[in-house]
Amino acid sequence: MLVTGAAGFIGFHVVRRLLGRGHAVHGVDALVGAADPALQRHRWQQLCREPGFRGYELDLADADAVHKLIQDGTPARIVHLAARVGVRESVREPEPYLEGNLRGFLHLLEACAKHPPEHLVYASSSSVYGETGRRASHEGDRADAPVSFYAATKRANELMAHAWSSLYGIPVSGLRFFTVYGPWGRPEMAVYRFVRAIERGEEITLYDGGRMRRDFTYIDDVVDAVLGVLEQPPVGATPARVLNVGGGRPVQVLELVRAAEAATGKTAKIRLQPGPAGDVVHTEADAGALRALLGRGPATPVEEGLARFVAWYRDYHGEAAELTPRRSLRRQSGK
Repeated sequence: MLVTGAAGFIGFHVVRRLLGRGHAVHGVDALVGAADPALQRHRWQQLCREPGFRGYELDLADADAVHKLIQDGTPARIVHLAARVGVRESVREPEPYLEGNLRGFLHLLEACAKHPPEHLVYASSSSVYGETGRRASHEGDRADAPVSFYAATKRANELMAHAWSSLYGIPVSGLRFFTVYGPWGRPEMAVYRFVRAIERGEEITLYDGGRMRRDFTYIDDVVDAVLGVLEQPPVGATPARVLNVGGGRPVQVLELVRAAEAATGKTAKIRLQPGPAGDVVHTEADAGALRALLGRGPATPVEEGLARFVAWYRDYHGEAAELTPRRSLRRQSGK
């Protein structure tokens, strides 16, 4: 089993679940580009202490390294989660997204063409839908009007995957994640930012009066979807599909702040601002296809997910030690 982006938020949880099920996992991560490098490194070090995990510090933009990795390991199944993430940052600085999201995926697909896996599951994003109005997004909806470069790269990934599946018969599944949150999450995302600000007594900036709505999806539900889909490769002349991964229960951002107040037992300080470029007003998943495939879909209520996140946040920030990055290491493995 190969997981790229293993030190990322979703990748970390996917690897831990696989290890818990007794799988041997090869994990890849470039260990760059994170909003909080110390948190990224801490995830990586946690994994490298786990029996059954072998970690490779590797940039997918390095074509030779990717081909060697796939050739040497010939993984039966691949979960590709490595990417530059962040809508707003992609508007300010698009070049790293070109390298990480397009060139890196190209190299992985080319390696898979020579050494085909049983199934390649890769991360897409709800951002591919662009502005949808206040309605649920279905996989059959048009996805040709992105409002950020990040969204454009994710839609490009879907088209690339379809092309390689058509050319080489590689079974591929793209998962359009809807606003994932939970323990070990990304510090620049809303849930983490809001809880951190409330805990510290700092001000929270809400855009468009806090009226934007997001389909917040708890990390455990996302991992369930990734591993469930991984077990069921698509079939056909072109075995390629995309699936929404979201609960279909959008929450207004201001309501999320109120739920975070309830979870922390503290009051938020709020400042209102106009919305930034690249943000959409409403996201909502129609996850009927995922439920039909797996018999279930994301179901964790935001209130429950926030309570779990706050418990983790207080434990992590109360006990996590300072970590020193080790950039020279090419491969690490569990004992």
